[in-house]
Amino acid sequence: MTNVTDIAANAESIARKIGIQKYDIYGSTVDETGVQVDAGEPKQVKASNRSSVIVRVWNADNTLGVTSTTDVDAKGLELALKTAQEASYFGATEHVPDFSPEATAPIAEPTDGKVPQAPVDRLIKTLVQSEKELLDAHPAIKGVPYNGLSQRDIDQFYLNSAGALRTDARSYASLYLYSKTEQEGKKPRSAGAFRINRSLDQLDIQGCVREAAEKTISHLHYEKIKSGKYLVVFSAEAFLSLLNAFSNLFNAQSILDKQSLSTPDSLGMTIASPLLSVSDDALHPDNVAPVRFDGEGTPTRRVALITEGALTSFLHSAGTAKRLNAQPTGHANIGAKVTVGSHFYHVAPGAAAAQEYSLSTAENVIFIDELNALHAGVSALQGSFSLPFDGWLVNGDQRVSIDSATVAGDILQVLKSIVFVEATPEITPSGVSPKVWIEGLSITGE
Repeated sequence: MTNVTDIAANAESIARKIGIQKYDIYGSTVDETGVQVDAGEPKQVKASNRSSVIVRVWNADNTLGVTSTTDVDAKGLELALKTAQEASYFGATEHVPDFSPEATAPIAEPTDGKVPQAPVDRLIKTLVQSEKELLDAHPAIKGVPYNGLSQRDIDQFYLNSAGALRTDARSYASLYLYSKTEQEGKKPRSAGAFRINRSLDQLDIQGCVREAAEKTISHLHYEKIKSGKYLVVFSAEAFLSLLNAFSNLFNAQSILDKQSLSTPDSLGMTIASPLLSVSDDALHPDNVAPVRFDGEGTPTRRVALITEGALTSFLHSAGTAKRLNAQPTGHANIGAKVTVGSHFYHVAPGAAAAQEYSLSTAENVIFIDELNALHAGVSALQGSFSLPFDGWLVNGDQRVSIDSATVAGDILQVLKSIVFVEATPEITPSGVSPKVWIEGLSITGE
């Protein structure tokens, strides 16, 4: 992408020439290389460089026009600014977005920035070796049908006609392994593992292979489970998946659109057990791809969403913050419409628990490792869910894989039924969370 200082200078010159007084530009470039393998041979090798630039222009009547482009040289910028200017005369007249009041506020210092990408042949060699080790882990593991090793560089910038100018850059690498078994007289079983870090050299490849193997082997002996109410333990990944599925609880734009389980008056209300606290923190030290500003140039920060069970904040853009008399939180995504989205959840214990629980001493407890079919089994506006899952019935040191069962409930009731939040956090791509224990969840088995 062209130097951001040059983009800013060109935009200012062009805007002055064509009579535009107010504009902003947000852009990002993603440079990605990824490989997949099959039976020791490369299956797919791909490299891509994707750029996206959003240009917004306000006219004298303060209506807004938006356009996108991938061309940020002088000619491309001029065309984009003119197109957005023309579109502004057809823009909405109510709740028109404006510059963020924090678009020129200081942002966090950069962390590691970008690191050099490894050559493709090294990616292939690493993934082939990982596949081999996973296949060798047990005779029943016959394939690793889904796998991938990729590395990604991201550059982003924001500028506006009021003098804002921000840039950011980051890199990360990720590995995914998903194995499948074949045994005579038994159903195929499968399990996967995922790792992400700032570079290929920092990636825990052996840990990913080991976790995928252990999970897959643990599912070889499986049994049906009786339907009923159980004490259920959610892994970090499973609990964060559930939070993401009902993110409208915290999303100010969803609340204003009346597409949320919360209302503007919900702040301060108890929506969960006092044992639970949840934040969104794009700058969390365990987030390998920290975001320092959002699409409107607002600095990101830690936002406490649930504090000891009480709903304490929403996620805002500049527009939602103005309408709800709050401050922007750095969660805006700009496009044809400004939307709001989370960055990186941090789940932690809230108040002290009256009783502590442990899987090593658990009796008749269900441990849910992964929730499936979230796109189909969640009714986000009603708060209900019914989801198939991968997990085990735990009795002390014995774990038996559960065959074909679903977990169902109401998210607000589930959050209030939390009986223990463990202290040790686990890192996932979408956030950090410990295991969470919930009493009385409905499990449908046989």
